[in-house]
Amino acid sequence: MKDYIAVDWGSTQLRGWLIRNGQCVETKQLPMGITRLNGRSPTDVFAEHLAPWRGAQALPVLMAGMIGSDAGWQAVPYLDCPTAIDAPGRQLCAVAEGVWIIPGLKIEQDGDFNVMRGEETQLLGARTLSPSSVYVMPGTHCKWVQADAEQIHDFRTVMTGELHHLLLNHSLVGAGLPEQKSSPEAFAAGLARGIACPVVLPQLFEVRASHVLGDLPREQVSEFLSGLLIGAEVASMRDFIAHEQAITIVAGASLTSRYEQAFRAVGLTVSTVPGDTAFQAGIRSIAHAVAN
Repeated sequence: MKDYIAVDWGSTQLRGWLIRNGQCVETKQLPMGITRLNGRSPTDVFAEHLAPWRGAQALPVLMAGMIGSDAGWQAVPYLDCPTAIDAPGRQLCAVAEGVWIIPGLKIEQDGDFNVMRGEETQLLGARTLSPSSVYVMPGTHCKWVQADAEQIHDFRTVMTGELHHLLLNHSLVGAGLPEQKSSPEAFAAGLARGIACPVVLPQLFEVRASHVLGDLPREQVSEFLSGLLIGAEVASMRDFIAHEQAITIVAGASLTSRYEQAFRAVGLTVSTVPGDTAFQAGIRSIAHAVAN
């Protein structure tokens, strides 16, 4: 399959790629994730923004992400882990003629519960682009995944991105702050604090106290808090990484840079793959499998 539409439809964003002869010829990025549809149905949004790409040929559509959740187009069952890394692409769920949703993955054993949607497709692409034993996938909910060339064995979720947003926008930590500014120095200071003391709960109110008392510039709170949370995450997850395992970060440029800095600070070297590149490579692999 060389002509198709790839869709990453998450909680906040809808992103689409029109693929012709194996090459991306057009893209869309809309703030119309499944939590931002304002009462519209996913099928209505699909009809308006994605269906026109299909044309008279009715191009096939492969979708991943929260569109397969119970709040999306249709609840698509999760696949149990451990599982083959290409298993999601072999168990597609048809939701319309020529339109499929890729299932997510779950951990459900011995009191350990976890789920992912969307990252399983990135993993399929990242495996080809950067073979590793551990994949770290930052975002609203950062995924830490143990895998090999054949299987996804285990994964954990750390709510670093969401916690940063909630603290900055819906708590006293960020109450009354001015517009925030970029500050590599504040991020580095927060990072060092989080790595040194990853038990982060007692430190959160100290972020507010430090800017109230004038030690932390009020326009740099976001940067310091980001460093604190990422540092605590990386430090607390080190036990998830066995000695000398290869690690790959799969994310956009900004988050990749921040996590690279955190890993360097704890003495670990990482490889990187852009998140969109990994996603498109994963979809390409699935499209090829569907065609055959």
